[in-house]
Amino acid sequence: MLKQHRELSMSIRRTIENNEEAGIRPSKTYQSFVAAAGGHRELNFIEKDVRNYITREVRNVSEQEDAKEFGKYFLRMKEKNPNFFFELQLEEDQPIKLAFWADARSRAAFEYFGDVISFDTTYNTNRYNLVCGSFVGVNHHGQSTLLGCSLMKNEEIESFKWLFQSWLRCMGGNAPKGFLTDQCASMKRALEACMPTTVHRWCIWHIMKKIPSKLNGYKGHADIEQEMSQVVWNSHSKDSFDRNWNDFLLNFGLGDNKWLSAQFQDAYTHAKFREVQAQFRGKANCITRLKNSALGYSVYEVGEQVSSSIFNKFVVTYDSVAAEVKCHCLLFESRGILCRHALSVLSFEQVSQVSPRYILERWSKKVKRRHTHIKSSHDEPLMEPRSKRFDQLVFRSQNICEFASESEELTAILHRAYDNVMAEMEALKAKRKGTSSLSHEDANLESVNELQSPPRIRTRGRPKNRLGSKLEKQIANATKKKKTKVLSEINLFDAASVAHSNCSQYQGHVMSYQFRVPAAEDNSLGV
Repeated sequence: MLKQHRELSMSIRRTIENNEEAGIRPSKTYQSFVAAAGGHRELNFIEKDVRNYITREVRNVSEQEDAKEFGKYFLRMKEKNPNFFFELQLEEDQPIKLAFWADARSRAAFEYFGDVISFDTTYNTNRYNLVCGSFVGVNHHGQSTLLGCSLMKNEEIESFKWLFQSWLRCMGGNAPKGFLTDQCASMKRALEACMPTTVHRWCIWHIMKKIPSKLNGYKGHADIEQEMSQVVWNSHSKDSFDRNWNDFLLNFGLGDNKWLSAQFQDAYTHAKFREVQAQFRGKANCITRLKNSALGYSVYEVGEQVSSSIFNKFVVTYDSVAAEVKCHCLLFESRGILCRHALSVLSFEQVSQVSPRYILERWSKKVKRRHTHIKSSHDEPLMEPRSKRFDQLVFRSQNICEFASESEELTAILHRAYDNVMAEMEALKAKRKGTSSLSHEDANLESVNELQSPPRIRTRGRPKNRLGSKLEKQIANATKKKKTKVLSEINLFDAASVAHSNCSQYQGHVMSYQFRVPAAEDNSLGV
């Protein structure tokens, strides 16, 4: 078939676009056309035409248009739900430097799950090498819930300050009680400036992930890693952790390791939710003994059996007047649920009902949470006006065709109607030939159209999508080549951190929302 005779009709093009959006491979799309037409010879195009159309029209987004599409996406989300929040900071020539956004559901969820936040800058974008960060909380099921996303050109103190201030504005100025991050010094200083009352902690998961790169130069580093995990996860109090940690450093000769020394005070931060039922089951392994009591204030020693011959001892205090119970394992203070030791003491005291102060609202399933009534939706690409009209006509014509196909007479009526309508449309088109018309169906997006994409970076081969490459290389090199010289000192902040990010998407069409013009002093853009 000659190239000049090959053609993709409007119907074929729309089907290709829909299949591409649904993730159907081009070969499968072409085979569906072949099956519908009754063979390859019945088509006036080949599979290569389908692939060329996808590459040229569907996937071809100009580099200069990326920033504009990014801004238009925000406007569509804002038009879909006015509570969608976003802010942009631009450089002098308009490239995007910093971006933050959060949907309406995330903003509503913060009301219930914004007490402790985890923030990580783990992923980066392949084309522009922008750092992607995510604000994550924990819902009442112990699952991660997204509370905002960001893109950053760099990880400097001022960038983090702008980001945290934007996030606080998004959440009504309410700072969380606790904030978990990796060991980024710039992030730490920005938090101290923006959220002075928030308790900042390093995430234990990030610290433990760095062990292979920090300790692979030591002989027997596998044993060191295993013993360190035992100290971190099996110490039941700060005193026992201090004692076990000092013994660990002494036994393995790690007292002069600067990185390990810096982890001391933060190594046992907990981040995992435990079911209350597990604590009730564990109460069966506890033996409660009253040590002393005076004026309604009692001190108990609870022994928890962890093996046939090993008991861990916990001190629990109970105030019968104030109905307060406290265990030095601090499970309630760290995870928000009563521990098995406290439950054992309450059972010993024959307390039939736990004080409401120990049933936190954030864990209760009876509370009607406002954010659950906000629907999560997906963005739909803004179609050209002609594509919209085509889809509407096809949808309406399906019912007519189905009705007419019931008999030859009805089919003939429809054919005559088609001929008459076609003749009328051709006459109108010929009458308008030579005149011009301008459609203003698109929204006024002047400020969005001035946005510029960040400088594009060049990559070789498949681009990396994780920032953990340095850490992975260190582990790989240590596996391939054993080092003969023991490393006595390792820098503290030389490994990249690792975390998640997932962003919400929403439906919507661009209307008349506009960016505000950036002020000269802040050069920022926000809604």
